Amino acid sequence: MTTMRDDLPLAATHEVRDRCLCLHVQRAARTLARRFDEALRPFGLTNGQFSLLMSLNRPDPPRIRDLAPFLAMDRTTLTAALKPLERDGYLRVVADANDARSKRLILTDTGRDLLVRALPVWRDTHDDVDRVLAGVDPGPLRAGLLALA
Repeated sequence: MTTMRDDLPLAATHEVRDRCLCLHVQRAARTLARRFDEALRPFGLTNGQFSLLMSLNRPDPPRIRDLAPFLAMDRTTLTAALKPLERDGYLRVVADANDARSKRLILTDTGRDLLVRALPVWRDTHDDVDRVLAGVDPGPLRAGLLALA
C-alpha cells in the first residue's frame, strides 16, 4: 500500500476537486455533449456536427480559417470534421473567389433541410437543460465562458 507524502496532502486534492473551473466545465461539457448527442442521434448528427453545420447558416459562406477559431478548433481538426459532412452532402467546400488558397464552406440544401428537422429537437433538449439549471441565470454564465474564450 502506498502512503501519502506530506508535500501533496489530500486537502490539495479536495481543493482542486472543489475549485477547479476546468474540471467542472469539462464535466459539464461532457454531460451536455452526451445529452445533445443522444437527442441528435436520430438525425445522424453529433452535437459538434450540429453546431458546425449551424455555424454555416449565414449569408456569406465562411472561410475555414475564420470558422476554426469560432468553434475553438484548429484548422486541421475542423477539416477532418468537415469530411463526413461533405461526404453526406450537408456542405460543400469551395475555393474562395478572391483567394484560391482559402476554402469557403457552403451549407447545402440537404444540410439546411437536416438542420430544419433537427432544430426543434435541439430546442426541446435545450429547454430540458434550462429546466435543470432553474435558478441559474444563463446570461452571466455564457458571458463568463465567452470571456474565457
